[in-house]
Amino acid sequence: MKLKFWREQLQLANTWTIARGSTNLFQVIMVQLAAPDGVTGIGEASPIRRYHESPDTVEAFFQRVDPSQLSFSDVAASMAYLNSLSSGDMSAKCALNIALLDGAGKIARKPIYDLLGLGFRDQHHITSFSIGIDTPAVIQKKVLAAEQYPVLKLKVGVPGDREILAALRAVAPKKAIRVDANEGWKTKEEALSRLEWLASDGHVQFVEQPMPQTTPVADLLWLKERSPLPLFADESYHTAADIAHCAECYHGVNVKLVKTGGVSAGFAALKTARQSGLKTMIGCMIETSVLISAAAHLAELCDFLDIDGNLLTTNDPYAGVTAGGGILSFRSAAEPFGLRTNRVTAPVAAATAAPQTDNI
Repeated sequence: MKLKFWREQLQLANTWTIARGSTNLFQVIMVQLAAPDGVTGIGEASPIRRYHESPDTVEAFFQRVDPSQLSFSDVAASMAYLNSLSSGDMSAKCALNIALLDGAGKIARKPIYDLLGLGFRDQHHITSFSIGIDTPAVIQKKVLAAEQYPVLKLKVGVPGDREILAALRAVAPKKAIRVDANEGWKTKEEALSRLEWLASDGHVQFVEQPMPQTTPVADLLWLKERSPLPLFADESYHTAADIAHCAECYHGVNVKLVKTGGVSAGFAALKTARQSGLKTMIGCMIETSVLISAAAHLAELCDFLDIDGNLLTTNDPYAGVTAGGGILSFRSAAEPFGLRTNRVTAPVAAATAAPQTDNI
């Protein structure tokens, strides 16, 4: 097996702001595995600074990997080897896991969703479209530009939360929205006040991560008991190992492949959450269609989807799953097997000093 990796610099259509920071550019790291018989698999890492990961840490992990220990014919053993190298580095492991499954699917002549026994109902699953924190005027422009998407995801968690929602409602009075506070509300009393205000809107489906991941369990239980809206864990749910805490303190979970370490672990995290009675969602970061398509292969395990990271960029170099009108489809995918993605633009070298911050 041969391994190569490179950076792609993604340009955002608008400055992206959440409760923890802003950015206009984002670097992802692509990885390709090639077997001696010519079968290849592609993967992607979108590292999260919140978890002390960066393009540099991803590349450092790749440099430690012995490609001879990886095999398309034994993804589980390959992941066991990668986990023996580090207890973290989840975004790097995610990229390699996707590449392994891409190759395995091509060999089996199956899409990943069939390789996992899930299937995929084309033109059935709906993704939300994210609206980052901004001035009221820009919020309105973003919402109008996203008119085709039936569900919006609104970022809050700053002092101007009320103005942000008011701006959205001025141009989309009744559109369904999901709210993500990104750990922005610091006390249970503040969180409850914001939740009651959001519930009065009448069209908010749920709220993600209202308080910091480090919030005491007693405060989370207090909030869950009183919340008029369902609460979803994001930063609090990484892998299936976090299920006991999240089942106690939340109504649902948001699984992201770069948090779990790939499709295999994402599959386990979603199944475990469903078995525990929690609602499930799969989310994303700012990503190309490689990671977005990987998440789409798990759609059948999800009650909600938020996989729009590629839609927020202007230079996605890959094609795979599409989301016209917010509805996911692989019908136009040129590749029938594995990840079902293909390159559509020539590689462009990424600048080594591009800004990197938290994203979705």
